[in-house]
Amino acid sequence: MKLLNVEVVLNHAKGVQQAEFEHDVLQEHDDGTTSYAILSHRWGVEVTYEEMIGWMKMEERKRDEVRERSGYQKIIKSCEKAKEDGYKWLWIDTCCIDKRSSAELSEAINAMYRWYQNAQVCYAYLNDVDESVFPTERDHSKFGQSDGSPEWFMRGWTLQELIAPKRVEFFNKDWMPIGNKRRLAPTLRGITGIPREVLTNGMIGQHFSVAQIMSWAAGRKTKRVEDRAYSLMGLFGVTMPMVYGEGKNAFRRLQLKIIKGSGDHSIFAW
Repeated sequence: MKLLNVEVVLNHAKGVQQAEFEHDVLQEHDDGTTSYAILSHRWGVEVTYEEMIGWMKMEERKRDEVRERSGYQKIIKSCEKAKEDGYKWLWIDTCCIDKRSSAELSEAINAMYRWYQNAQVCYAYLNDVDESVFPTERDHSKFGQSDGSPEWFMRGWTLQELIAPKRVEFFNKDWMPIGNKRRLAPTLRGITGIPREVLTNGMIGQHFSVAQIMSWAAGRKTKRVEDRAYSLMGLFGVTMPMVYGEGKNAFRRLQLKIIKGSGDHSIFAW
């Protein structure tokens, strides 16, 4: 996996000139042997892989525009938090995958559950939470588009990003810490329907029917139809090629993969 070099990113943000920035900012590492932090968030106006490695060749006007993006601020704030916690490496889906390469994108999506699982800590950024405490009660006036809870909990990809990591630390829009997965497990269970033992101990050693796991994803949304299926692969321990453009057939392929591996026909309830 390609990881952001936290020190290089932060030095660059401070104006420290680095001749080898494009080679040093993103480096290949083994997720099984490297200590790294990982970000979970909702996408907005982001910084891409191409922009990250092409920064030094970018015109100044373009650089100024990129610095103003919410996605750039997420990168900086995530790196600051990672450095504070003692991590040299950080993974962010927006700028650590070269999406121009279909092979790299497919590899990343198939490995993503494992990458979140192997991270030492996951920073979950809730950009629609203003308060300095986690919202424990549903508030439809504030979160009307997401059933009364922060929208992060309604996105398809964030299901595995909540379950897979050992540690999940939540932050509000100003990057103030507002709780962690273990302490908030009773509240998170009410929001997501995920059993408390999964939130505190993960999926390893646990057995749930396919239908039960699928129920945790009910009501979650993805931008692409195919991602409804792709975002669930890691939870079921299956892999399959990415075929963007196949539409709902992606879910049919996922069903067949799960049945072949588990024999659990409860998936047809979905």
